[in-house]
Amino acid sequence: MIAVIRGAGLDYFIEDHFDAGVEVEWLYVKSLRAGNDQLTEAYVNLKKGEAWLVGAHFSPLKTTSTHITAVPTRARKLLMHRHELDRLTGAVERKGYALIPLDLHWHKGRAKLTIGLGKGKKQHDKRSDRKDRDWQRQKERILKH
Repeated sequence: MIAVIRGAGLDYFIEDHFDAGVEVEWLYVKSLRAGNDQLTEAYVNLKKGEAWLVGAHFSPLKTTSTHITAVPTRARKLLMHRHELDRLTGAVERKGYALIPLDLHWHKGRAKLTIGLGKGKKQHDKRSDRKDRDWQRQKERILKH
């Protein structure tokens, strides 16, 4: 794992998962391996039939390049199959779903982003989930003794 967004399951009902490649320039690869990334304010945007990761912060290492000025928060293209993009576009535009980046990880030496297709939770849904989680914890404690 490179980075994980922990609160995504608390704020959204995640119904489906997709893996997408992240188009990363050479000077960011070492930075990702060193852990210089942040996905807390990131989101996925669909424009003109392409998926883009917006708001992610990948800061380059100081030693990789001295003559190139890098923009750490620029939008990065996500590499997905056309049928997956069509399915996501239909769900977002017609059904009101949101695309949430869940985690960034390595797969066979390439940076991959797991995207969740989900709907936002209302406040009462969040409260009931918290109650259920607390009850499960309490039940495990009781059964353990």
